[in-house]
Amino acid sequence: MKLQDLLDAFELVAPGSLQEQYDNSGLQIGSPMQEVTKGLICLDVTPEVVREAVENGCDLILTHHPLLFKGLKKITGQNAVGQVVIDAIKNNIAIVSVHTNLDNIQHGVNEKLGTVIGLKNLRILQPKKGLLQKLVTFCPGSHANQVRSAIFEAGAGKIGDYDSCSFNLEGTGTFRGGETANPFVGKPKELHYEPEVRIETIVPSYLLDVVLKAMFKSHPYEEVAYDIYPLENHFAQVGSGMIGQLEVPLSAIDFLDNIKSSLKIPYLRHTRLLGNTIKDVAFCGGSGSFLLENAIASGAQVFITGDLKFHQFFEAEGKILLIDAGHYETEQFTKDLLYELVNKKFSKFALLISGVNTNPVKYF
Repeated sequence: MKLQDLLDAFELVAPGSLQEQYDNSGLQIGSPMQEVTKGLICLDVTPEVVREAVENGCDLILTHHPLLFKGLKKITGQNAVGQVVIDAIKNNIAIVSVHTNLDNIQHGVNEKLGTVIGLKNLRILQPKKGLLQKLVTFCPGSHANQVRSAIFEAGAGKIGDYDSCSFNLEGTGTFRGGETANPFVGKPKELHYEPEVRIETIVPSYLLDVVLKAMFKSHPYEEVAYDIYPLENHFAQVGSGMIGQLEVPLSAIDFLDNIKSSLKIPYLRHTRLLGNTIKDVAFCGGSGSFLLENAIASGAQVFITGDLKFHQFFEAEGKILLIDAGHYETEQFTKDLLYELVNKKFSKFALLISGVNTNPVKYF
């Protein structure tokens, strides 16, 4: 398949517009028109991973963490990033990253982690704002169902666990077409009054163009009247971290044992035990220390993430059980997630999960 097909598929699942400003998700090396036949999935691209790709005949590396975060002034092979660039280009291997845009979606990195831990009722811990817009259009009552169905199918009208959400109001529209107009109802140069339905619904900003295209195609009018309003609502399906519940509450000791076992970690860094029972668990794969206050405010008894600094343990003291389970360890299952997403869309595309352990942190 063409690399662009894969990029388009990820744009529907984890749109690039959802990545954080500092991020560099997307195509790192290669051409969108490049044909790819076999992919290797990893968390980080290292020279060892590239060698693994070459040995297995892979012409695509799909990684969670971007290879390129900063501009390169020299490509000499004297550091790991430069060597990867040289080796990938030499062997015609494309590199694609799906990073914080995969972190920020509901069915992304954190949901995968929560499932491994054994949590249910998963929801976003810190939903994002400014990603929703209200779409309003007007059409004859005879075509209201047709227009609604089209925009719902394109992704509009979803609120939480509900879909096909809209508000509809009947009224009268007026218009007068010019001499060259070809109106659906009425006659050119004559003022026309038409019973219409005002349809209001909600649309994620990254789906707006797709929804508008579906609306125009399904709408009977030659000129479609519509309004778009920016919203400041929180978008419950997009954001950072997650919170969920254990099926059966556990003591803190048993919970720590469960985390070590689930994530295959020899040691855990954590604050002192508070003597309470663990039921509600907040967590964030990778570096989630910025969510500590959200975790405390959520009422969770524990917050799990990685890359915690010394003084952040003081901030949690007496308020919540804080666990540093490691950056790599809390994101290791992202490889399985990427495999599932690609295989679901392109079931005949050959895929391998890298066997190289790219965790730079070792335990003694």
